[in-house]
Amino acid sequence: MIRGVIFDFDGTLIDSYEPITDSLNHVRQAHGLPPYSLGEVRGMVGHGLEKLIAQAIGPQGIEEGVRIFREKYATLCQERTTILPQVRETLEELDRRTYQMGIATNKPSYFARDILRTLEIDHLFAEVLGPNDVERPKPDPEMLEIMMMRLGLGAEEVVYVGDMPLDVEVARKAGVSVYALPTGSASRDALLASRPDRLLNRFSDLLVYLPAL
Repeated sequence: MIRGVIFDFDGTLIDSYEPITDSLNHVRQAHGLPPYSLGEVRGMVGHGLEKLIAQAIGPQGIEEGVRIFREKYATLCQERTTILPQVRETLEELDRRTYQMGIATNKPSYFARDILRTLEIDHLFAEVLGPNDVERPKPDPEMLEIMMMRLGLGAEEVVYVGDMPLDVEVARKAGVSVYALPTGSASRDALLASRPDRLLNRFSDLLVYLPAL
């Protein structure tokens, strides 16, 4: 029986693509490169900041690019990140149904926590883990394994919810069920091809599959 729900963050619970795009273009501007469109950046997000920077300016500039990005993003992320449709109401209902909830994201957890506080949903999550909290980021299952241990749940008691084939991959490696949502970086067809246990149409569909405990 499912007793815990672990969520990805960007594209699953929140829309942070505008501040990410602005911050990434700030890095590109510093290197004399033209800006990306929002749509271009949307398809690049989710694999960790170092990979995003390497893709944007090349591997030789990762360290400086990460620093520039983080400085800019820190000034934008709380004000310009929005919660996705149906997320707040669904999370509150899952909380009422006594599910334990956590977040496993390739966004640094200090940014995730700041955004959660600003959106006033931080109290709904028992744990928030990012790449700064583990040795190996997603798609390695380390984040999910640590979270399950801290929540006191076995793999058969957890479902992971994300918006990318990468999220399906990490769930499979961790041995947990996975539900996918076409609300972020990946298309519905790409998610179907990754073969999640369920492909949801909308976030509130979680309430159909996760009844009161």
